[in-house]
Amino acid sequence: MTDMTETPDRLDKLEIRKDTIQVVIESGATHVGSIVGIVVGAVRDVTRELGEWATDIFEIRDAARRAREDTEVRGELER
Repeated sequence: MTDMTETPDRLDKLEIRKDTIQVVIESGATHVGSIVGIVVGAVRDVTRELGEWATDIFEIRDAARRAREDTEVRGELER
């Protein structure tokens, strides 16, 4: 038979370990969640910038096409 005075001490140590592990896991989950939020925000921002850059390219291409057409029309009028 075990001494009854050892049982509460042993339970206290187990509970302290359990609490420590719980706090470490909760802290890790919180930090991982924050990091994921940062990464998701960065992906969103990069996607937005790429989309705006693509829009600029389309607008520049369209402006170049219109300028080329205007030049051709002026060339035909000058003949």
